[in-house]
Amino acid sequence: MKKTFELDFRGRKLVVETGELAKQASGAVVVRYGDTVVLSTVVVSKTANVLSDFFPLMVLYQEKLYSVGKIPGGFIKREGRPTDAATLAARMIDRPMRPMFPEDFKNEVQIVNTVLSVDPDNAPEMAAMFGSSLATSISKIPFDGPIAGVKVGRVNGEFVINPTVEQAELSDIELTVAGTIDAINMVEAGSKEVSEDDMLEALMFGHEAIKELCKFQKEIMAEVGQEKMEYEVLEITEELRKEVTEYCGKRLDEALRIKDKLTKYNAIDSLKEEVVAKYEEENKDLDDEELKKLLTSVKLVFGEIEYEIFRTIVVKEKQRADGREMTEIRPISTDIDLLPRTHGSALFTRGETQSLSVTTLGALGEHQILDGLDLETEKRFMLHYNFPQFSVGETGRYGAPGRREIGHGALGERALAQVIPSEEEFPYTIRVVSEILESNGSSSQASICAGCMSLMAAGVPIKAPVAGIAMGLITYGDDYTILTDIQGMEDHLGDMDFKVAGTRNGICALQMDIKIKGITKDILKEALAQAKQARMEILDKIETQIPEPRKEVSKYAPKTVTFMIDPLKIKEVIGKGGETITRIILEASNVTAVNDINAVKVDLEDDGRVVIYHTDKEIIEKTANMIKDIVRTPEEGKIYNGKVVKIIDSGCFVEVWPGCEGMVHISELNTERVEKVTDIVKEGDEIIVKCLGVDKRGRLNFSRKAAIK
Repeated sequence: MKKTFELDFRGRKLVVETGELAKQASGAVVVRYGDTVVLSTVVVSKTANVLSDFFPLMVLYQEKLYSVGKIPGGFIKREGRPTDAATLAARMIDRPMRPMFPEDFKNEVQIVNTVLSVDPDNAPEMAAMFGSSLATSISKIPFDGPIAGVKVGRVNGEFVINPTVEQAELSDIELTVAGTIDAINMVEAGSKEVSEDDMLEALMFGHEAIKELCKFQKEIMAEVGQEKMEYEVLEITEELRKEVTEYCGKRLDEALRIKDKLTKYNAIDSLKEEVVAKYEEENKDLDDEELKKLLTSVKLVFGEIEYEIFRTIVVKEKQRADGREMTEIRPISTDIDLLPRTHGSALFTRGETQSLSVTTLGALGEHQILDGLDLETEKRFMLHYNFPQFSVGETGRYGAPGRREIGHGALGERALAQVIPSEEEFPYTIRVVSEILESNGSSSQASICAGCMSLMAAGVPIKAPVAGIAMGLITYGDDYTILTDIQGMEDHLGDMDFKVAGTRNGICALQMDIKIKGITKDILKEALAQAKQARMEILDKIETQIPEPRKEVSKYAPKTVTFMIDPLKIKEVIGKGGETITRIILEASNVTAVNDINAVKVDLEDDGRVVIYHTDKEIIEKTANMIKDIVRTPEEGKIYNGKVVKIIDSGCFVEVWPGCEGMVHISELNTERVEKVTDIVKEGDEIIVKCLGVDKRGRLNFSRKAAIK
């Protein structure tokens, strides 16, 4: 039976419908937010793989292009692999929801959000997050929610919840925050060098709105919520816990204190294998199923011991595995210009994490075309992140980028985008690629640091250098410790990964994920202050290596010239079927095809802006002159040298420069009467003519008679 619930959420109507669509799912809701409509469904498997070491949660965000009245591009004409925006939206929903499921729950859960209609002023991602939480909360699936998320902007100093497209363009903060009724548990933000205090205020402002959405969900749950299911768990006896602790606890403590990453991990892995082998040998008489359960239990207990010892070392003893202080950054080294033929390259190494970043400059016409639900259809600045398995000394899958690569690249892009010059200031498409060569935590922030240096090395006039740092949180009972520059194990066994990037003036990007239910305002404030101190130290290192952007781009990068022409003349420059612009490109570049690598590139904008790119300044100048000749208008009364290009009975046509022709009437050919045009001129003759202006029919007229008087 269909039920409808309504909330006036900050001046906009939020409507939830349940009981009509997708009734065979474990839970399903339709969320209507303005004209945005999202169907959120959740399904749980009937059985659990209790021997699994992870919770099999899958969150999908399916963009349907009919939702914005588009037909998909390409030959297939149907939606294919998810866009980066869809992947990021799915990650954004997964991150605050995952910590809210019981740790021992191993039934597979799939949450599918289908975007059916999009009103750009009412974010479908936020409707999908709300729907995902509510569909799960009213289902039989155990879930310690609800959670909700909002976007926060700041326009003219005033905070705004879920800003419209117009408000977002004026906003200096682009923040997405999610959490429960009690605390924040996920943050994603980009901002124009905003202070830590202002960002904290924005987070708290967003949390107040989240509380309203969670309260609304609880009201719906009370009316239509199902009784929670019983689920199978792997029972572990206290006797087994005691045995394993006595056997390996002391040696595991010693292994966790080893400073070198690979040596530490090898010692832990060897000890774990030894413990598992011991129990396997001692219990050979058990059947396969029982033995698998026992060995899985042993591995889980080993993990519990590792977790406890790690927390004791960090929170109680105030020691870090590699011997650093809690606020200490690992040793940093930097280098630039490693790759001679690229437009800009830089290496940033922090401890055992290393990023090689390369900047490439291209014509504006080489921007990325976006085939998604957003109003934005192209992007001129991109940062791509690659994480090969050799960076952690392992073998593994190679192929298309996964959710992690897309997410890390988007974070780095968001941070550096805040300082990228405008198209008018620097008319290039800009691509930064971060190749992670070594990783022990915080590789996304190393990408920001290396990317920033490569941009400056490439001569991109960024507004200010940007650095990033990853903060961690380790809790133990009521105590906690905030760590600066977390490495892999501190991330894996810790409770928070809080990445902060910015300039000396303020924050450019934030990303926070936590494994606990939520964190307090005090912890957020402390983490932001600690991150600022670290950021200043890293910026010192970056500015020592390269204090400011180079004044010129690389000799291998395309040079550029920009000038304006009358927008009405663009058609003349292009010519019929592109004939004129093709001739200009081939002639100026001395090539036979416009797609030749040595061909000059010409971008013609609707406002009359012409941008020309080539590595050779002479070719740029030649191209510019040819275009200017086409759009140049002869001045009335001025004398020009011309070439006769066509003869007719009533006169001849004279070209005064390529693309500019006018007529000399037979009566204007000579000071005396002329019987035949060919008595005075022939095709190919060079003559001087005076411009008489444009006649009523828009034709350009010249006079030889007036010029020779």
